[in-house]
Amino acid sequence: MNANKALWEKGDFTRLAESMRTSGEAIVAGLKITPDLKVLDLGCGDGTTAIPAARHAAQVVGVDIAENLVAAGARRAEEHGLTNVTFQQGDACDLSGLADDTFDLVVSIFGAMFAPRPFDVAKEMVRVTRPGGRIVMGNWIPGDPTLVAQILKISSAYSPPPPEGFISPMTWGVEKNVIERFGAAGVAESDISFAKDIYTFEAEGSPSDFLATFRTYYGPTMNAYEAAEASGRVAQLQDELEALFISQNTSTTDTDTRIPATFLRVTVNL
Repeated sequence: MNANKALWEKGDFTRLAESMRTSGEAIVAGLKITPDLKVLDLGCGDGTTAIPAARHAAQVVGVDIAENLVAAGARRAEEHGLTNVTFQQGDACDLSGLADDTFDLVVSIFGAMFAPRPFDVAKEMVRVTRPGGRIVMGNWIPGDPTLVAQILKISSAYSPPPPEGFISPMTWGVEKNVIERFGAAGVAESDISFAKDIYTFEAEGSPSDFLATFRTYYGPTMNAYEAAEASGRVAQLQDELEALFISQNTSTTDTDTRIPATFLRVTVNL
């Protein structure tokens, strides 16, 4: 099986996505989506961005490599009575099932950045976007002190070395890399803009409860715990991550957790 597909079909990312709904809706609200706009949500998960986009009356296609998340997105659309959004399985590195110049807006919030061939990802996003359209990415930033970058940094210290040729998804959080990748797809640097933004995770329960969601349902964290168990270091990993989640929590109550995380917003105008 495709290793990337196996990673995102592991566990149940929908359980983590529940903590991302409010920020997903806020991102969509800022995209100025108008009725009948054709939107592609690439690496859509179960529709955290696609469902709100469809509520704005856009014609939305969600593509994800994980079949279980595609099915979950379709169920959510049906539950919300949305007939203007469809979900399909696909690979961000090869969108051959989608025609050239199809979409007015291509969005990928913490999705396409995890695909293994970043230059192919940029090329495909440009190809399926019509002239005059936009591409908007949300990418985690390497070395950032906030939650997700630190989870991935800590987890990597307990995991086996990546295979030869592996390109870290965090490289999408570096502006010069983004410029190089879209430049290879024919986009001028002047048509690419960047801004740092905040994505807030909101979950019921304590920070320790929220960490348990990552440990139980989030593929990369599940892998880190499995590797730590094999080396007898689970307690150390747990302590590091628990300290991280507690220190990052901004909630003032004992009944919920709120953790903001900084990301790089990329806008490409074609």
